[in-house]
Amino acid sequence: MEEENYEAPGWGAIDQAVEKIYGDQQPAHYGTMIPYTLGGNDPLDGISVYKSEQPIAHWHFVTYGFSELYEKESDNIAVSGYGFELTFRLVRDAVEEEPPAWALNLLQNMGRYVFASGNVFRSGDYLDANGPICLDVDTNLTALAFIEDSQLGTIDTPNGQVQFLQMIGITVDELEAIQTWNTRGLLEACKSYMPYYITDLERASLVIRQEVQDAIANGIEQDGSSTGYLYNDQLAWYASETKPAIITIGAKQAAIIKKVLNGRLLKNKSLILVGQQAQITLNIGDTPAIQVNEEGIDITLHHAALEELSTLLEPKEKIVNLSTFKSLEIHIRSTSIKDQDGNIIETIC
Repeated sequence: MEEENYEAPGWGAIDQAVEKIYGDQQPAHYGTMIPYTLGGNDPLDGISVYKSEQPIAHWHFVTYGFSELYEKESDNIAVSGYGFELTFRLVRDAVEEEPPAWALNLLQNMGRYVFASGNVFRSGDYLDANGPICLDVDTNLTALAFIEDSQLGTIDTPNGQVQFLQMIGITVDELEAIQTWNTRGLLEACKSYMPYYITDLERASLVIRQEVQDAIANGIEQDGSSTGYLYNDQLAWYASETKPAIITIGAKQAAIIKKVLNGRLLKNKSLILVGQQAQITLNIGDTPAIQVNEEGIDITLHHAALEELSTLLEPKEKIVNLSTFKSLEIHIRSTSIKDQDGNIIETIC
């Protein structure tokens, strides 16, 4: 490969993995002019894009920069950097000569999110984009799922292990199915309609297909929900010895909690709500109880309280009082949904 790869063993390892698929094909490569550490806008060192014809014509994007491309700097010798690189497969029209710029920007946005927050992606994760993943196109794809790239898999590099995580565009009801069941189950149910999990901005939701609906229903019944954590930047709690404890959530999250709650608690699994300065753990038990600890507040619901709460939660500003658990109040506040540029595009109230 190029001379720079001898000075960048992590980079070279990625190149070698991709060469096993594409041979000597020269990809379109988009490097970063000004490094992120020196004030540049793009956190990833580069993105290579390959033309693939199987099973249909598509672009195959591969990032460079989530892992350690040059010298080993982190203390974890087993893992390179964040431990992954992203890939993305996008339907390619016969007339397209260059990959679309929006997809490159989307991958860089993922880099900005990871580098700013320190949160890493793992196989099975999902992310709500709060709007179309491509802002200039009328598409039903408004969220992303992540699963190991079936061709690239996981590799060992001189700087540690790197997993290639494929980013997949999904619809709002596919996201809901993932939240109430799990990512791998939903994607496997959709696999015959989405080979290689290639993103197609023009496709309709696959949840409308009866066999997918059946797989979701059976999966939820058997497995429950794999969503153990839900983030809510409006989350707060207050506990008093003389008054009911109050937990505050956003209206949008109220709808998600409603969908996930039974799939967790009825399977004897906790659901943890996490905010900027608060954490609330919901459990099932024989007796309703509230306990404050160092991490936040633990709330135990019995079956009657769980059933009532599942009925009353809705994406609407209101105060929920439970007749089955009088020492607890849930305050639902309006939620402003913002696009990728920070503009408010919807308010749920």
